[in-house]
Amino acid sequence: MANGPELRHDLLRAADMALAGDWDSAHAIAQKYEDDATACWVHAVLHKIEGDEGNSRYWYRRSGGHAYEAYADPRAELAAIKAALGY
Repeated sequence: MANGPELRHDLLRAADMALAGDWDSAHAIAQKYEDDATACWVHAVLHKIEGDEGNSRYWYRRSGGHAYEAYADPRAELAAIKAALGY
């Protein structure tokens, strides 16, 4: 398992990849950290982008209180994730 700075770096990279349209690479990173609440939030947004609402809602439930309905725009939500990570 990654330590704090490594995890933060990877999740920031995943958010940037998702914003750039590289869903597969972002998803691969999020999958590595499925026990971390912020990684689950990233994972949830990725499945929202994909259009898989059921899978997205599953990851939101694991994300520590984030909700599917909180953001209509996945890009804005990814920016919020980056802000939460201190970027």
